[in-house]
Amino acid sequence: MTDTPAIAVVGVGNMGMGMALRLRDRGFAVQVRDIDPAREAMARSEGLAVCATAAAAAEGARCAIVAVVDAAQAEAVLFGADGVAGALPAGAAVLLCPTIAPHDTEALAARLLALGLDAIDAPMSGGPQRAREGTMSLMVACADAVFERQRAVIEALSNAVFRLGPRLGDGARVKLVNNLLAGINLAGAAEALALAERAGLDASLMLDVIERSSGQSWIGSDRMRRALAGDLSPRAHTTLLNKDTHLALDMARRLGTDTPVGSQAAALFARACEGGFAAFDDASLLELLRRDRL
Repeated sequence: MTDTPAIAVVGVGNMGMGMALRLRDRGFAVQVRDIDPAREAMARSEGLAVCATAAAAAEGARCAIVAVVDAAQAEAVLFGADGVAGALPAGAAVLLCPTIAPHDTEALAARLLALGLDAIDAPMSGGPQRAREGTMSLMVACADAVFERQRAVIEALSNAVFRLGPRLGDGARVKLVNNLLAGINLAGAAEALALAERAGLDASLMLDVIERSSGQSWIGSDRMRRALAGDLSPRAHTTLLNKDTHLALDMARRLGTDTPVGSQAAALFARACEGGFAAFDDASLLELLRRDRL
């Protein structure tokens, strides 16, 4: 695939780096850009081509993958100074991978389409290691013809592609529903293990039981194992599920739907951020709840 046009990856944080390396290993020419010099240095150490601007990364590319944190960052890298949208050739595609509100996805996509670019609503889930291995979930909404034109890239990124249909914004909707449930599951797991500890139980043994019983959840096991080991180094910052659960609540409000359990989980993530855990892994919910007393 070395003779094919390059793929731009703008934002090489935990997920973006995994995606860029996965594409590189599958034979694509990959050009990356990040505003964090440390992430760019890491990309160079992995042998990736690092560009000075988002526009330089997108120059001549067949598609650009936007893997930033939020809608404001996505708008900036697409349409700001030295942005992606002005550098991509006509007919190229933009994969919108951040977890953002559906109306923001629709607005960004409309601006891309007006410039003669294809828009692919493609949020991802699964964590950095699964992004690196190509086993993460990819939730894809776009026109059928657009999907076919970018099929090789999409299927290189993920062996778990969920084709959601042509309505742009549905990827964002599906991702927010998923992440609200992830937040609920994680909050519940942290609360349960904090209770187990207060009852004098061995929390690690308790988690063994949960993992083989009706209380099991993937995110609970993944995060609570780290928390019990005292490992709060960030793979997924607490700020992310705080953002995502509140985006899901906003979507529910716009739809006139109540989410009482989700609201409680979102409030816990907000409290964790306010309590000094924003820059830590979201496994930090256990530490927050350990501090609580009746």
